[in-house]
Amino acid sequence: MSHNQQSAPPGGVQGRPGVAAQCVTKVEIRVKCLNLLDKDIMSKSDPMCALYQDVQGQWHEIGRTENIQNCLAPQFAKTFTVDYYFEEVQKLRFSVYDIDNTTPSLGDDDFLGQIECTLGQVVANTPFTKPLLLKSGQKAGKGQITVSAEEISSSKECLLLDFRATDLDKKDFFGKSDPFLEIFKKTSWGSWDLVHRTEYIKNTLHPTWKRFQINMATLCSGDVDKQLKVLCHDYDSDGSHDEIGQFFTTARQLKEAVIKQVEWNCINEKKKAKKRNYKNSGVIYLTSCKVVMEHSFLDFVFGGMQLNFTVGIDFTASNGNPQQPGTLHHIDPRRPNEYEQAIWSVGQVVQDYDSDKLFPALGFGARIPPTMQVSHEFALNFNPNNPFCTGVQGILEAYKNCIRQVQLYGPTNIAPIILHMARFAAAAQQQTTASQYFVLLILSDGVVTDMNQTRDAVVYASSLPMSIIIVGVGAADFTDMNTLDGDDGVLRGTSGQPVVRDIVQFVPFRKFAAVSF
Repeated sequence: MSHNQQSAPPGGVQGRPGVAAQCVTKVEIRVKCLNLLDKDIMSKSDPMCALYQDVQGQWHEIGRTENIQNCLAPQFAKTFTVDYYFEEVQKLRFSVYDIDNTTPSLGDDDFLGQIECTLGQVVANTPFTKPLLLKSGQKAGKGQITVSAEEISSSKECLLLDFRATDLDKKDFFGKSDPFLEIFKKTSWGSWDLVHRTEYIKNTLHPTWKRFQINMATLCSGDVDKQLKVLCHDYDSDGSHDEIGQFFTTARQLKEAVIKQVEWNCINEKKKAKKRNYKNSGVIYLTSCKVVMEHSFLDFVFGGMQLNFTVGIDFTASNGNPQQPGTLHHIDPRRPNEYEQAIWSVGQVVQDYDSDKLFPALGFGARIPPTMQVSHEFALNFNPNNPFCTGVQGILEAYKNCIRQVQLYGPTNIAPIILHMARFAAAAQQQTTASQYFVLLILSDGVVTDMNQTRDAVVYASSLPMSIIIVGVGAADFTDMNTLDGDDGVLRGTSGQPVVRDIVQFVPFRKFAAVSF
């Protein structure tokens, strides 16, 4: 990003005279820190950075970086992608925490400092460095944060990379080495930005790292000749990783591995300066490179993909007596309840991508007519052979009719609803074209009873063409919902098997209830 050349605003487009064109572009934000406060007694802090954006006077979390163990000068590999509106003031807050537990809440973690700024300041002054401040406004020791922003190119091209190494230097006194790789790209302002960090492999001088995928925009800003630096370290649990060596390359050279294996000498400059006959500190190989395309949602829509939208509603007794005003399922003709509002707000978005506008609507956790037996997977219209409702309005009408005929009961088992949709997604996956995608909206008021079965169901569904949106209704404990979301760690089933991809998005309704009726 050049700061010496004048050009059109980022994302600016030419339009018709007299018509305002919205200047918007996507930027990738990177964060690194120095001299963080040390909050751990027996070790160093384990920092993580959370990004918030001011939306109509309320701070909303955009995302979080990874958590780095025992480090007071972290350079985070995980980035944030934000829409940059040139003509708007977009207030941001970067908050750094010492993470010592697995809970999603940051209220029980040590606060290491924060800054508030605008996205415009970051873009115009990249790299943007400021001292970290405590909530009192005082400086957080000598801690500082550096934020950089780069416009994301529209590249859909990704590389699938397989790295291994042989004969690395032995760094551990009682063992071999625990090597991992870090890949950096050279920025236009002369620094090196971390773009990927592999896992470390214990006690080996001949590691083979897991295959990973990286977008060309992230790797090299779309410039195949941009210089890349690859560092090989020996992992130490106290954060004092030892450098084994490094080499320089480009994306163009990485692509040579599409045809044949590419190798580099791993060079430790300090050892090279001391030893006359120094050759290398090992050899690093890129055994294969596969070029794949990362298609966007619109690519699939333009290709004819249909979204299949299904609603699953919690009818357990914890929602309260629907006859009493103020309870979650109470029907008030003057004001829709939270279930009605959530159905409307999500359905209005999804229905435009569904050609027939016929949506299955299911319930769980209630005694249903005529036998009044508990069911965890029933049609709101009580027709299991044809559970479809016409449009979002049809779902709302079926919901209102259903609430008058069922008895709220329990427990809150949501695995059956997930597996119900997974059966259809699995059938669609057998088709020769990617013509169908399934979206399950689950509305629930709190604690999941069949958590183990639900975790297994999500892991199974993660390999299928489906996603799950969970909307938390009311003000109950949503810890289980956050766990299923997996934003703070990879969700695993009861056998330890991880999800293939993150398919669950949890939203507490009261935090984002901004829909007008």
